[in-house]
Amino acid sequence: MIGHRCRHRVLARTAGSGQRGSASLWLLAVGLVLVAAGLAGAMIGAARLARQQATVAADLAALAGAARALDGSTLICERAAELAERNGGRLVGCVVEGLEVLVAVEVPVLPSIGVNRPAVAQARAGPVHGPPAGAGQPD
Repeated sequence: MIGHRCRHRVLARTAGSGQRGSASLWLLAVGLVLVAAGLAGAMIGAARLARQQATVAADLAALAGAARALDGSTLICERAAELAERNGGRLVGCVVEGLEVLVAVEVPVLPSIGVNRPAVAQARAGPVHGPPAGAGQPD
């Protein structure tokens, strides 16, 4: 009788062995999907952060350039480039039209896995051309 019980336990162990390890594979697959989703989220967040940084750098560069509007376009663009670099960007365009300054700034997106496209923002600064609509009219 003892031999019969031992043989039954051995058969019971080997009968279910075809399903062994499948839960581990499913867990690994779900884990890889979660890691991929996390990486994608991190890359999207980094791109949005770079876009915001480019916008801030462009705004400050345009204001700095407009502050030197009477100094000539070369000095205006040099000052704008300096402020863009101090804010983590690189000036890629500078146009001076009268007292207005239009700048374009790019900021690299880090970390970028397989994507080599920087965030670019433009800003314009200068004097207001006229009073706002409705200003100076009696109520």
